[in-house]
Amino acid sequence: MSELMSYAERVWTGQDDLRAYFSGAFRADGLQPVAEDVWMWPATGNVYVFRTGSGLLLFDSGDRHTAGALREAVRAVGDEPVDTVVFSHGHVDHVLGVDPFDREAAERGRPRPRVIAHQDVTRRFDRYVLTAGYNATVNSRQFRAPGLKWPTVYRRPDVTYERTYDLRHADTPVHLRHGRGETDDATMAWLPERGILCCGDFYAWNAPNAGNPQKVQRYVAEWAEALRWMAGLGAELLLPGHGVPIAGPDRIRETLLASARLLQHLHDAVLAMMNEGATLDEVLHGVRAPAELLAKPYLRPTYDEPEFIVRNVWRHYGGWYDGDPSALRPAPRADLAAELAGLAGGPKVLAERALALAENGDVRLAGHLAELAALAAAPDSAEYPDVHGIRARVFRALEERAGSFMAKSLYGWTAEQSLAASRGERDGAGQPSGWAP
Repeated sequence: MSELMSYAERVWTGQDDLRAYFSGAFRADGLQPVAEDVWMWPATGNVYVFRTGSGLLLFDSGDRHTAGALREAVRAVGDEPVDTVVFSHGHVDHVLGVDPFDREAAERGRPRPRVIAHQDVTRRFDRYVLTAGYNATVNSRQFRAPGLKWPTVYRRPDVTYERTYDLRHADTPVHLRHGRGETDDATMAWLPERGILCCGDFYAWNAPNAGNPQKVQRYVAEWAEALRWMAGLGAELLLPGHGVPIAGPDRIRETLLASARLLQHLHDAVLAMMNEGATLDEVLHGVRAPAELLAKPYLRPTYDEPEFIVRNVWRHYGGWYDGDPSALRPAPRADLAAELAGLAGGPKVLAERALALAENGDVRLAGHLAELAALAAAPDSAEYPDVHGIRARVFRALEERAGSFMAKSLYGWTAEQSLAASRGERDGAGQPSGWAP
């Protein structure tokens, strides 16, 4: 058993955790063997390399920052041409590592790799170009990366498919199947003669990332359906888009079906309340994920969280109206904030009440008041630095109490922006640096 697979075994049994994977400890040594003639490149988005009778097959290609290192790692295990690259979906941490192999093919007089993906990947790339500025903004917040530049050049697929696609690589048949889950353009790869299943981001050692607050629609019911289909294959090795492999059909079936049950429960509970006429506020505070599922080591809500998944189910079926008639045609939030601050005795009074609530543990309510206080405080007022100093403390408290990466990132980003405002730092428009109310 390889070092990586031994580590994966320890993670499954609870003797170890995924910190070594996320820290990049396994990346330093190149490709990691996971089966005969199969390697894993552990990265932000994992890459899997298969040696076949027709050359090398890659499932995903990683991100732009590791593209050169990936090619060197691949060449360390063999000089066969990279014949085919399959994209599991179009997220940038999975599709930006093909260029070095294209250049290598041109230098050696070989055909460049054939890239295969679901047909919606091309539409995703078009959308990424159209919304490059927006994606730079939201990913800067999500990953706490000020100045992030969103890519606008993508390696387009050579072959696209709609539902299924069969690859024949000499002795290695590969069945590709489309599903919708975290994305609308996802591909699963099943190698029946090897018992190997590449599942992309349908599984990632966390509660499913089905609710990301800043990203486009996710597909909760269809994600559960795809997980159940994969669970029925009897795979012996599961190769996920993030996290470490899982070996053994019983373990694979257990984790895929548990993930499906979590998603299906949230989906059905939200839909039941919607059908009874509930508002979004009632749904958000009325639907809970089963505690026994969230307690499983592979379903902990450390990246996304069930409350965000609930919102995505609502958005899928119900549109943007949340059931609050005052929000249908709202006044500007800054106007509402100024009115409430005036009633309270000023923005600083509102902020101080927010801080008192936070110190008493009511951080959610405190967040509302702190945000209103910041919106109401004029940038040239004497109380402006104090209000933002309090806002920073309140959102730092929210960050500390949040369980998911998504929530921590947004709260932490907000706190940093208010700290900058409290120090008098401004951008060219006179606003706190990077702050968008």
